Amino acid sequence: MSVSRSAFYIDGFNLYHAIADLNEPFLKWCNLWKLAEIVVPSKSEAIVKVTFCTAYYPGDERKKWRHQQYIQALTNVNVSVVMGHYIREDWKCRDCGFDWQKPTEKETDINLALSLYEDAVNDVYDKAYLVTADSDQAATASFFKKAFPHKSLVTVSPPGRKFSSHIAKIADERLALNKDHLDMSVFPNIVLGDRAARRPNEYEPPAWWVHPDNRPDGKGSGNS
Repeated sequence: MSVSRSAFYIDGFNLYHAIADLNEPFLKWCNLWKLAEIVVPSKSEAIVKVTFCTAYYPGDERKKWRHQQYIQALTNVNVSVVMGHYIREDWKCRDCGFDWQKPTEKETDINLALSLYEDAVNDVYDKAYLVTADSDQAATASFFKKAFPHKSLVTVSPPGRKFSSHIAKIADERLALNKDHLDMSVFPNIVLGDRAARRPNEYEPPAWWVHPDNRPDGKGSGNS
């Protein structure tokens, strides 16, 4: 049986906010390559690439440091990180007339779409997993299926999120991520590479939790 080459394309902000809503901060320290390996059929598919699209939020240095540590950890396990940026846009309250500048994220959506497309052109994969619940990516899915009819597209919903119905109508398959998938994919405290990445204190797991590498069966939440 031939093995299909599979690649993941992850909307970083869409996934981050979904994990944040689970109220388990340690799950944010997630090895996305391992996550991909866990959710694909291991006998018929092989992960060849994982791409994570994100941007640094301006102004909060501690938050930026956590983000930098996470990106370094991902880089250390061969995840491709594509960076966007923020700009400050002028906003005004209609009720009180107050003016302020709101940070607005730019490029992540287009970076996700272009990464998916570029790798299809270069025949990197046979099957693409698009991890987002953002219906704006329906245009990406539609273009992809028309341009590459012999490649498969899987729409992947972040944990606790519904599938985008617009993307689901176009995709060949659906996959729903859940909390257990994340739990099984948590990085260790230190992730070694050209530069080691250290887990931020804010992502310290609860005392009862056992890392998957240290569980007798390698499965489950570790909460006994």
